[in-house]
Amino acid sequence: MSRLAILPLLLLTTFLLPLRGAAADTDVARSATASASYTSPWESVAAINDGIDPPSSNDTVNRRWGTWPRTGTQWAELTWPAAQTLRSAEVYFFDDGGGVRVPASWKLQYWTGSAYADVPASYPLAVNAYNTAAFAQVSTTRLRVVLQSGQGSAGLLEVRAFAPDPGGGGGTSAWNPPAGLVTPLGEVWRHVESTYNNLYGFRNYGWDQIMANRGSINYCVRWDSSATVTAAQRDQIHAALARQFKKWMDVMAGHNGWPYANVPLKVVGWAVRDRAQLQWSDTTVDVYVGDLRENAPQCAEPCGRFFNQSGTYPSCPGGASRHYDMSLWLTAGFSGGAGGDWGQRVGSEYYLSNLTTGNMHILLHEIGHSFGLDDFYDWTPTGVCCFLMKAGSATSITDFDAWMFRDWWRHLKSRYGL
Repeated sequence: MSRLAILPLLLLTTFLLPLRGAAADTDVARSATASASYTSPWESVAAINDGIDPPSSNDTVNRRWGTWPRTGTQWAELTWPAAQTLRSAEVYFFDDGGGVRVPASWKLQYWTGSAYADVPASYPLAVNAYNTAAFAQVSTTRLRVVLQSGQGSAGLLEVRAFAPDPGGGGGTSAWNPPAGLVTPLGEVWRHVESTYNNLYGFRNYGWDQIMANRGSINYCVRWDSSATVTAAQRDQIHAALARQFKKWMDVMAGHNGWPYANVPLKVVGWAVRDRAQLQWSDTTVDVYVGDLRENAPQCAEPCGRFFNQSGTYPSCPGGASRHYDMSLWLTAGFSGGAGGDWGQRVGSEYYLSNLTTGNMHILLHEIGHSFGLDDFYDWTPTGVCCFLMKAGSATSITDFDAWMFRDWWRHLKSRYGL
């Protein structure tokens, strides 16, 4: 797998600092066991805390929890082996426009040790978005989402439960890698500093993109293939990218002042040679046709952060909200991968054949490059042998990869006032 060089552009970027508070807390839902009052036989209650961000309330790609045909009061619950201190939660409703609809109302309850008690909060009812309920801190081993059905049966796609970070906000404050990794991590960072002359001046790493967006990332897909793509494949490609990107973001959650418990990923556009290749007519993504760059379809340059590092997109046809930070470049017949601040390139056949794979290791490796992580073709740090960024030696993010990733944040976080 090769890395395309990251070329620094001497442009000033304005960064909006993230909001603090619940956004700096840690989502502890993944460590809980999910249960429910009832689950349709073809659905799964495990969906509610699997960490997969839904593309919409009518998610047809990922697991869902639904209660059709039952109506009335239904609930889904998270149970932890030890008490958790919680102060907010988010739910994403399942609504297929048919038998399962957004509920008429919902609320949270927590287990006191002898009974369930209601959580006083405001409870919004939005589709295609997380609904946030903030409340006074409670300590509990169980958090229940109680739904009152409305036009149909009720259901959920995802539940998040947020606990304050140690010390009151921002995660662990110390640089505390395992003792056995201190020496190799030091070697890696010295190598980075000596190899990349504009390391600290460059302002388009994945870190910069997320911080400029205040905690999210946008992608555009470059479909460098003659094959057709269905709407279902489009959504699967989006979901797979979001899952792989999240694996790197999970490395940071709650660590050393990282301000986001979750970094939503959205695919906002597709670039293609011929519009007829894209077999959908909806307008959920912008479509760019016939604009070739590097002999491949290119998403509109006025919308791309790589081309507009000032962070403004005055000429983007879809407006600033439809800008893209990186491209997922899927090329027919391409082996290996490439990655940089512009995005990642992998083979379209490889990607489509791994849509449900737990670790799409080539893509994970290339995403690492987008955040600055280096290749290790000609040397290996002391005491470590096998890790994702040493191509071919691991197929998932290892502890050493995770701490290299965190080390970049340690050295760059001051540029965001953190």
